[in-house]
Amino acid sequence: MPNLNGKTALITGASSGIGAATARKLAQAGVTVGIAARRTDRLETLKTEIEATGGKAIVLEMDVCDVASAKAGVAKIVDATGTIDILFNNAGLMPLSDIDQFKTDEWRRMVDVNINGVLNTTAAVLPHMIAAKSGHIFNTSSIAGRKVFAGLTVYCATKHAITAFSDGLRMEVGKKHNIRVTCIQPGAVATELLDHISDPKLRDQMLEVNKGLTRLEGDDIGDLVLYAAQAPNHVDLAEIFIMPTEQSW
Repeated sequence: MPNLNGKTALITGASSGIGAATARKLAQAGVTVGIAARRTDRLETLKTEIEATGGKAIVLEMDVCDVASAKAGVAKIVDATGTIDILFNNAGLMPLSDIDQFKTDEWRRMVDVNINGVLNTTAAVLPHMIAAKSGHIFNTSSIAGRKVFAGLTVYCATKHAITAFSDGLRMEVGKKHNIRVTCIQPGAVATELLDHISDPKLRDQMLEVNKGLTRLEGDDIGDLVLYAAQAPNHVDLAEIFIMPTEQSW
């Protein structure tokens, strides 16, 4: 089982939810965490919290949609630590709406963050992992990367893309470069994603569906990342479908 102490991780979307929880978990295991997001005030608070418990964190102001910003963020953490051992592509948006509402700006924003953001950060990190002939890339997909739900059509399309990209990436860099790839596909998680829904009808529907459901917490996903990262080197947990026990849909 690999010892994570002294390793370095880059986590996007680290200002809240799954990203912040995972940063705490990895830091507790001795990983220096590069916490990346656009909201640096939250990142500074998280950094203080991590350091108060003996961990190490580096704040990275980073917009995953911007190629130059992604490259600069990666360069900053590599300059500080010399390497990136783990990448967690976690930044994502879910502003749901029916297609006939034609919220095309939201469609484009989801494609930019949920797909292009993953591609941009992966492209910036991969050369370092290839040079080291080692690394582990985690991508956050969703139950929406396996199923399609009305009202979530574009979101589902972006998460299906991440599921496909993850598997193809695993095929291409696993044997050739000794880089593991894990696609995490959660069901309902207690995060800020529901706050992104601008359509009041759909927001109410999602809140009703989640009512009385004990959703997954960010810590549950953090534990999962930690578990997969600590698997023996010859083991790649390629896809992990994690659901609340009570979720039937």
